[in-house]
Amino acid sequence: MGRRAGVVASVAAGVWLAAAGIAVAQPALDPGIFDASRIPPRTAFAVRTMVPGAGWGTANQYQERAALSLAKLYLADFALKHGDGSAEDRDLGERMIRKSDDAAADRIAAKYPYAIDAEAAEYHLRATHGQGNWELSTTSTADIADFLAAKLRDEPDSPILAWMEQPAERAADGTRQDWGTARLPQVYGTKWGWADLGDPEVASVSFGPGFTVAAHTYGTPEQQTEDVLAAWSTVLPEMRPQALTRTTGTPATACGACRP
Repeated sequence: MGRRAGVVASVAAGVWLAAAGIAVAQPALDPGIFDASRIPPRTAFAVRTMVPGAGWGTANQYQERAALSLAKLYLADFALKHGDGSAEDRDLGERMIRKSDDAAADRIAAKYPYAIDAEAAEYHLRATHGQGNWELSTTSTADIADFLAAKLRDEPDSPILAWMEQPAERAADGTRQDWGTARLPQVYGTKWGWADLGDPEVASVSFGPGFTVAAHTYGTPEQQTEDVLAAWSTVLPEMRPQALTRTTGTPATACGACRP
């Protein structure tokens, strides 16, 4: 089954959640399914399903924080959808996502200086701002999780998703890409971000069958992984891909933008 057909199965996951009596009308922190007390305030955490407005997160999921290299997702998306269609833009986009290449981001940002703000307007991302320099841009875990959910839902064949599925083991600067949301079960694609200077600060965003998940931590990669695993353990087990079979009978691995 192709990616586009698989997204229908992902949407069904949200339908199943509603049928199970779980409120999905708006992103909300429901103490009955998500124990935020287990997550220190250093980490903002957000989960979204393929149903618009359905998700959970910590109280600080809407907090405006440094976008770090997650901003490269916005840059690549703008270049692919609204750029000049050149092979160079596509190559730079792949380098930004798979290798988190700062030089590639610099070139795209110079070519499309208002890309991040345009993405914020298109996807209604309230905490996302370009600040005139992608390295100074801001976003929130809610924004990036919503953005990625929209890509899965509306554009499952986006190259961005394929590149997230095939990250380089090490980024262009030598950083190992293997922490945070990437450590969660059933994750198929991830983009990471980190601060090069000052106190440790890291971010990650991933997608799996029927969900997206984002985290930002004022701390180390190891601390983010610890916080993310603790957060995930409080989310309903029914978030797992097998829940899809309850409404569709379709194997979970057939979801949009997922590896077979």
